[in-house]
Amino acid sequence: MPVFFWLVPLSSVLALGFAWFFFRQMMAHEEGTDMMKKIANHVRRGAAAYLRQQYKVVIIVFAVITVIFAFMAYVLGVQNPWVPFAFLTGGAFSGLAGFFGMKAATYASARVANACRVSLDGGLRLAFRSGAVMGLVVVGLVLLDVSAWFLVLNVFIPEAEMGMKLLTITATMLTFGMGASTQALFARVGGGIYTKAADVGADLVGKVEAGIPEDDPRNPATIADNVGDNVGDVAGMGADLFESFAGSILATALLGAAAFVGFGEEMQFNAVIAPMLIAAVGTLLSIAGVFMVRTREGATQKQLLKSMGVGVNTSAALIVVFSLGVLFLLGLPNYLGIWGSIVIGLLAGIAIGQSTEYFTASAYRPTRKIAESASTGPATIIISGIGTGLISAAIPLGIICVAITLAYSFSAGFTFDSAGLNMGLYGIGIAAVGMLSTLGITLATDAYGPIADNAGGNAEMCHLGEEVRKRTDALDALGNTTAATGKGFAIGSAALTALALLAAYFEEVKIMFVKFLDMPDAIINGIEPVAARDAQFIDFIHHYDIHLMNPLVIVGIFIGVLSVFLFSGMTMNAVGRAAQKMVDEVRRQFREIPGIMEGKTEPDYARCVAISTKGAQREMMVPSLIALFIPVVVGLIFGVAGVTGLLVGTISSGFAMAIFMANAGGAWDNAKKYIEEGNYGGKGSENHKAAVVGDTVGDPFKDTSGPSLNILIKLMVMASVVTVGLAVSYSLL
Repeated sequence: MPVFFWLVPLSSVLALGFAWFFFRQMMAHEEGTDMMKKIANHVRRGAAAYLRQQYKVVIIVFAVITVIFAFMAYVLGVQNPWVPFAFLTGGAFSGLAGFFGMKAATYASARVANACRVSLDGGLRLAFRSGAVMGLVVVGLVLLDVSAWFLVLNVFIPEAEMGMKLLTITATMLTFGMGASTQALFARVGGGIYTKAADVGADLVGKVEAGIPEDDPRNPATIADNVGDNVGDVAGMGADLFESFAGSILATALLGAAAFVGFGEEMQFNAVIAPMLIAAVGTLLSIAGVFMVRTREGATQKQLLKSMGVGVNTSAALIVVFSLGVLFLLGLPNYLGIWGSIVIGLLAGIAIGQSTEYFTASAYRPTRKIAESASTGPATIIISGIGTGLISAAIPLGIICVAITLAYSFSAGFTFDSAGLNMGLYGIGIAAVGMLSTLGITLATDAYGPIADNAGGNAEMCHLGEEVRKRTDALDALGNTTAATGKGFAIGSAALTALALLAAYFEEVKIMFVKFLDMPDAIINGIEPVAARDAQFIDFIHHYDIHLMNPLVIVGIFIGVLSVFLFSGMTMNAVGRAAQKMVDEVRRQFREIPGIMEGKTEPDYARCVAISTKGAQREMMVPSLIALFIPVVVGLIFGVAGVTGLLVGTISSGFAMAIFMANAGGAWDNAKKYIEEGNYGGKGSENHKAAVVGDTVGDPFKDTSGPSLNILIKLMVMASVVTVGLAVSYSLL
């Protein structure tokens, strides 16, 4: 194994080491008063109870799917025998990443509130470094899992001719992304339903009906709301980006193995480990970037955003330089073109983040116009938010179109014929790696959001001074923007990753032909028979007659779009049903428990936590299972052509819908906060009540359905990749 490969496991160890360092550093801070400790303990216990229940359900699902994969591998012979084990490790590592990140977040919130009693800078740095625990654990565990599997499979998979060994290794490794995707979907959907059910109850009954803040200790749903921020926006987002990071690296490695088959074993090997090394270097730069985030007392929202951007943008700028060095040392042909694809991926990620910030931050015109529309009631603020969300989707869609075109062109040498296809697809994959290369710090900015939100809640429930609340409110408002930016970044990376995985799907088809299936030695590519071992990507396109006039492809596209709308509607309705139970419970407590409004009696927080937990567990199952089984059913009926259409429809419509929902929800939330800062009547005004209604509609948009869609996209592609043997061998059409 070449010496430079060891940078990958080394960077994973350093990332996990610094995550532990930041966690210990955070734990060394004081948690504050006895009341602050009590509130934080309520949140910790509720979050831990929810995760325990969710993991019980997920373990059962994983056991069933593992048995199915084992049957495919050992009985039907249409799957690599390593796949069941890779699937399990992907899910286990993804679950671990979410657990550790959430643990850090729940211990950090009270400490951040306490730090804000001293200074804004102290609170910002503590919250951000606590969020960095999530970011560094995710990238560290991904790189650890990737490097470990690569070493193991390199030993146990026998040598083969025509570069098939590396193709088999990377194809097998890709399946652990299936485990990560499955775990991520349950975490995102379940966590999103949990948090929004609690949030709606706290907002509608607490704010609108009772006239008290959502974080007031008299609000029965306030603890469940704070718990939800952690299980949805920390554990859920961590699992989401874990699978994006893993999927982009592994899909690109497989595409590299395919694109460089004719360049010799050494060059093929270098193309395979290039995405791993770039991710490793980006991880090291992310660690450095975390130390750059600081601010001064009395900073405005724009100044706070600039402080956060220093670390993120510096890491991104440095990865541009270092990735060029990596590709040069690896000696890849057209390394400048491949480097250009990496730069395009990075720039696309930054551009999508900036676009999301513009459409969701209260410092800019779109969100302020939504706040202004509250003056004519809830209906107009909802109309304004939907319109802004729809318009906001156009820019990221355009950015992705440009990014795909340029990443393909740079890597393929600006040729668009079949000769440059494999290299161009490698360019798209490595652009996704470039976008996610500094995920360690990018995810830290996202995990920072719920930590700051919980810190503000703790400060309000414990009646800390006005100056402290001003600081925590500033951090919370910044957190809303970084969370919205993080969601946009996650969705954008999902689009590029899914495209790389779609290309990897056809490499899996080839491997099924060559290694596992009793298929004819030749395929018909539309011109003449070609040996399956020698066939290229384009040959399988011709063999399966994949074009827009094939009704199987068209039907697949419509089923993909159908899946996106069905999934979105089901998750929205799931939040609605769970929220109704929460609203009824909060009203019941106000009505039946004397002394709550006077502050003489503590509400039954545990009851609200239990309602959210049960509602989330019950409601998350059907949408999640639909995402798993639709690709299998389409593959068995419509074959490879139908699955190709399915994935195209899912990726295109899912990306657009996810951006719309995430941005509309983020804009409604920040419009409400803009009014709460004293604009357009301030807290308690009619405008504020209208804004709360808009925010309530936006909550499941931005925290349940929207972010879950980017996992749906990747999971459906992953499920198609892993079950490709069934589509090839047993399809009806």
